[in-house]
Amino acid sequence: MNQELLQKYADFIVKVGVNVRPGQAFLIRCPVDMAFFAHCCAKAGYEAGARDVIVRYEDEQLARIRMEMGEESALSQVLPYELRSWLDYAESDGGCCLLAIHASDPEAFAGLDAAKLNRVSMARRKAMKPWNDYTMNDRVQWCVAAVPAPAWAARVFPGLPLDEAVEKLWSLIFDVCRVTGGDPVGEWRQHVAKTSARRDQLNAWKLQSIHMTAANGTDLTVGLAEGSLWEGASSKAENGVDFIANVPTEEVFTCPHRLRVNGVVKGTKPYVYNGQLIEGFSVTFRDGQVVAHSAEKNDALLGELLASDEGACHIGEVALVPASSPISRSGVLFYNTLFDENAACHIAFGAGYPGTIQGGTAMTREQRQALGMNDSAIHEDVMVGSPDMDITGLTADGKTVQIFKNGEWAF
Repeated sequence: MNQELLQKYADFIVKVGVNVRPGQAFLIRCPVDMAFFAHCCAKAGYEAGARDVIVRYEDEQLARIRMEMGEESALSQVLPYELRSWLDYAESDGGCCLLAIHASDPEAFAGLDAAKLNRVSMARRKAMKPWNDYTMNDRVQWCVAAVPAPAWAARVFPGLPLDEAVEKLWSLIFDVCRVTGGDPVGEWRQHVAKTSARRDQLNAWKLQSIHMTAANGTDLTVGLAEGSLWEGASSKAENGVDFIANVPTEEVFTCPHRLRVNGVVKGTKPYVYNGQLIEGFSVTFRDGQVVAHSAEKNDALLGELLASDEGACHIGEVALVPASSPISRSGVLFYNTLFDENAACHIAFGAGYPGTIQGGTAMTREQRQALGMNDSAIHEDVMVGSPDMDITGLTADGKTVQIFKNGEWAF
């Protein structure tokens, strides 16, 4: 791979994406076989003034062995020190920020007991909620970025020798993340400015609902929560520091009303859930709740997802992404939500982001729910956009505005 671009990618993710501030503890989650990239990010973190860089390595192959052979009660257990080991940094002087490096095999857990996987995942998410709330509520700067693990590269480019597949995926990531041109900071500033302008227009319209239609049968009306705000590109943490939560990001998103979603929506890209693929899904909503679902592959797994908890069969996010985004233009199916969600409009089953309601981060869970925000232990993005999708919006004064036409922004 191009070492110069590799370091530029790491520098951008750390210094602009996470936006590490002097005196902060910088926490990095990274697959163990991608340690070399964690080293690049650690270097960038110290250059940005981090008081310390803490890397926590994760082993996907070991995780599969444990999930296949371990007792469910042990796998589901989160000991107090595990939670405290994150919270201690968040509560320390100077606080912390987080980078999660993804490099997973899309089907890491294929063939395993889907119900067991889901129960273990839910138990651990609930136990870690006090820490997860730091990111969901933007109480710290956080960023998710990806690097190409061999198993992932082989899935994206199955016809190539493994080394070539990894190299090609690196090159593609550099392209769609605006690194190849040599000035990722400058290009991202322009991108953030354009995305912010669209976000501001959507907020100015004070939309009450949006209506999504496509030739594949999607016909979905999404009512928006009271006081909903459109967000996009960059976010602001509780400490006032700007950050980019996802690299790449092409979306502008907001909070649906959990009881005001009606119609049918069709999946347009495979979705990876608990290391297994769900493909060709269709979901029907009535008064915000999923009342029917099907999938060409792993329909039972989709059912497990939707039954995870009370809020899992409602949506907490609707996001608009043009069909001409760099990820979509690449023509590549990434089998990775971080990238594929930025190739198409999407919805998210489960929790909403408190920052997508005016004053939401300062509210209680009950106050946000009263305004329509969904609550759940999960937040799972699924892709529903297509090149022929049209989207209109209904404004507060009863006017209909065109938001998307044939998969592209109409303004």
